[in-house]
Amino acid sequence: MPQLSESIGVSAPSGVPQSVVDWVASIAELTTPNEIHWCDGSVAERDQLYEEMVDKGTFVRLNQDIRPGSYLARSAPSDVARVESRTFICSERPEDAGPTNNWADPTEMRTTLQGVFAGAMRGRTMYVIPFSMGPLGGPISKLGIEITDSPYVVVNMRMMTRMGTPALERINAGEYWVPAVHSVGYPLIDENGNSRPDVAWPCNEDKYICQFPETREIWSYGSGYGGNALLGKKSYALRIASVLAREQDWLAEHMLILRLTRESDGREFHVTAAFPSACGKTNLAMLRPTIPGWKVETIGDDIAWMRPGPDGRLYAINPESGFFGVAPGTSETTNPTALHALDHDTIFTNVALTDDGDVWWEGLTKQPPDHLIDWQGNDWTPDSGRPAAHPNSRFTVYAGQAESISPDWEAPQGVPVDAILFGGRRSHTVPLVSEAYDWNHGVFVGATVSSRQTAAAEGAVGELRRDPFAMLPFCGYNMADYWAHWLKMGELLGKEAPRIFQVNWFRRDSDGHFLWPGFGDNSRVIEWALRRVAGELPAVDAISGRLPAPGDLNIDGLDLPAEHLAMLFAVEPDEWDEEADLTEEYFALFGDRVPAELNAQLQALRDRIAEARSREGSGDLVDA
Repeated sequence: MPQLSESIGVSAPSGVPQSVVDWVASIAELTTPNEIHWCDGSVAERDQLYEEMVDKGTFVRLNQDIRPGSYLARSAPSDVARVESRTFICSERPEDAGPTNNWADPTEMRTTLQGVFAGAMRGRTMYVIPFSMGPLGGPISKLGIEITDSPYVVVNMRMMTRMGTPALERINAGEYWVPAVHSVGYPLIDENGNSRPDVAWPCNEDKYICQFPETREIWSYGSGYGGNALLGKKSYALRIASVLAREQDWLAEHMLILRLTRESDGREFHVTAAFPSACGKTNLAMLRPTIPGWKVETIGDDIAWMRPGPDGRLYAINPESGFFGVAPGTSETTNPTALHALDHDTIFTNVALTDDGDVWWEGLTKQPPDHLIDWQGNDWTPDSGRPAAHPNSRFTVYAGQAESISPDWEAPQGVPVDAILFGGRRSHTVPLVSEAYDWNHGVFVGATVSSRQTAAAEGAVGELRRDPFAMLPFCGYNMADYWAHWLKMGELLGKEAPRIFQVNWFRRDSDGHFLWPGFGDNSRVIEWALRRVAGELPAVDAISGRLPAPGDLNIDGLDLPAEHLAMLFAVEPDEWDEEADLTEEYFALFGDRVPAELNAQLQALRDRIAEARSREGSGDLVDA
């Protein structure tokens, strides 16, 4: 293949390997952009793209006195969330994708993609984005290159990854990298040379988000939004990375990472936690404890890569450098740390615009303003009868702007993990907290997580769905094989494996009211878990796992009636019978690929249910 400079007249930076030049040239020859820009990640480059997007109408510059360095983007109404129905795992064999993924034949999909990408960038600039997932040069970090025709993607990737020249230099030195190709699918010139005007948010009704596990490729077409387009995020950091992790004996997980320091003795604990969307993940990542004696720092809010270290313990890094968070519900009450991080240099997408040039979303204030411009650019008042901000509207901000950020959040070697939390949004059945009996039981707990559907994904909002390890839309291969990999990691870690807990902040009473206050008071639950890790507290064996012994959960200062506390820990055999039946039905989807250890855990659950029934009364009703 000819050099890039010979084929379309744009030279690569010096030192770029011929293999990279050839790949970029091949994509350019397929997509036929007007020009190519190799991103260096500089402030000057960012500012130029900001100005171009303001001029085009993609960005609204916010009031710089109120929110300096910040901008608002409004997407097309058809392009507002991840499109799971158009997300494909293109493995060589359908059984390797498994029943929870959309499989596509890789040969057929390549033909389809060649068709839609042909000429897709006519009239546009093609941006080449070298990036690092994780601190540059770290032992758990990985490199990639995303090609895109969206400047919105470029400036978001600058916040979400370590993007630019330093990453390219490591690729130039021969380090492994993953290729990712993206187009909004809105060429400005057709194949006959006819031009059309651009739009503020270009996209295409046909969408494909494709991962090729065997060749480690990512191709995304038609969407400019979020994880559909920021290919370092879910596509690389979870779908492709989960495949790499299985082969290389590490874990790529949809988990936050926290450091908690006990001030009485200075002991540090590190916790990772997997929650489906709208289960308090961001709030927990920026937790402000309501109990004295604990300092909480953020290391990551969404994704954790974890690898055994030289001492045999599991070490975690946050592979991202920014937060791509859901705006609605974020407030001074629910998550002041996140809110304060947005004071400057933030990209908002699909929130409302105030008359003084600031942003607003549902939940930000108790009373909405009298007038707004909504997320679609229309006038809005409290009587409009529709949300002012889209339920999945977002903010993109550099993680270092959070006042809770740990000084070690970019430590290349990561932090040692003491405990792993799994949680979902359940109104009954699952207690406030329980500890897994062992690693295999913890894997069973993670495999059977279920939660209520939210606006971040397609489907009926409020519908209960299984979301194992909070990885349902993100696992790059057969979910049952993923469970087997977790079991294998437990064998590798042995006695150094982190302890596993299940939490549920969302139990309700018969009137539908939440029983637990949540938010900062979740620190009380984590304190109990960490004191279990430290060997300082006993526990009570129950159907779901080990529960707090009476008096061991710190509820000092809480207005929590005794009957509510009892309900939070009520573990009812009939409800768990139903849970076991649903789990058996769910496992049946995977046939004989379900690891024998998990079938054994299901039988152990049924045995605990039978044992509970054999006891008089409700032996698992704990008065903490």
